[in-house]
Amino acid sequence: MEGNGVLVRVRDLKMHFPITHGIVIQRQVGAIKAVDGISFDIMRGETLGLVGESGCGKSTTGRAMLQLYRPTAGDVYFEDMNLTEIKGEKLRRMRRRMQMIFQDPYASLNPRMTVGDIIGEPMLVHNISRGKERRARVQDLLRTVGLNPYFVNRYPHEFSGGQRQRIGVARALALNPEFIICDEPISALDVSIQAQIINLLEDLQEEFNLTYLFIAHDLSVVRHISDRIAVMYLGKIVELTTRAELYDDPRHPYTQALLSAVPIPDPVVEEQRKRVILEGDVPSPANPPVGCNFSTRCPVVMDICREQEPEFEETTSGHWTACFRVE
Repeated sequence: MEGNGVLVRVRDLKMHFPITHGIVIQRQVGAIKAVDGISFDIMRGETLGLVGESGCGKSTTGRAMLQLYRPTAGDVYFEDMNLTEIKGEKLRRMRRRMQMIFQDPYASLNPRMTVGDIIGEPMLVHNISRGKERRARVQDLLRTVGLNPYFVNRYPHEFSGGQRQRIGVARALALNPEFIICDEPISALDVSIQAQIINLLEDLQEEFNLTYLFIAHDLSVVRHISDRIAVMYLGKIVELTTRAELYDDPRHPYTQALLSAVPIPDPVVEEQRKRVILEGDVPSPANPPVGCNFSTRCPVVMDICREQEPEFEETTSGHWTACFRVE
């Protein structure tokens, strides 16, 4: 991990979507608490993995950080700039330094635009380069992500899923950003292609000293690419530590359950391992449980868990957990 110092700071971030009732006069009757008060830092040059099951708020966190969704509450600092307090031209200029790689390579590329126009559009929007200079930059980006530079006049439907995701990566690199949010960039791809995209992202990080927030639900992939990992459940982060410590010493019951579901390619170890089976379904983010969000499914729940919400605190150096059983 190159560089030092914090690049991105997230403090008590909340993203609540209103639930409205009525046709002519709509009134709010509740809120979906997609992200409900999370805090973490991302160091310059590192990859922070963000994992959790579908619907826990991972993608919403990424979009709220980039201000694609305006957060309900909380702060997002990029270096010393609070992104939640700026808008208009000032925010537009900041967007050059932050980009996103989207989950679905089929939906995130405009089918009516050529590859050259898709990758070159950020340069036009930010008035960086035009004409031959822009075309040369696009061809250079295509080479960087492992595609033929003469594909600039082709359309997205002429490419496979893996190639389309490479185009999405090239578009994200067009403005020379420092921070990229990778929103499950390989989940829609064949397994054989996933490793190629992961290796590409790692090579680009080393070459351009990029900082990643890598969102995924596949723990084995996150283990491969991340320096630190944050585990999310129902809008809250329940555990955050280094990659090695999370896999060697998982402390939150939810993290233990997730890791127990990851297959190990050793039949002897696999046979001796104890699986943690979670019962019931994930509660609705519109009506989360009182106390700990995980209390309705936790295999080691205590009375206090159903009454009070545990603090997300540093239990040992660099290891943060939100659980009453962890001291």
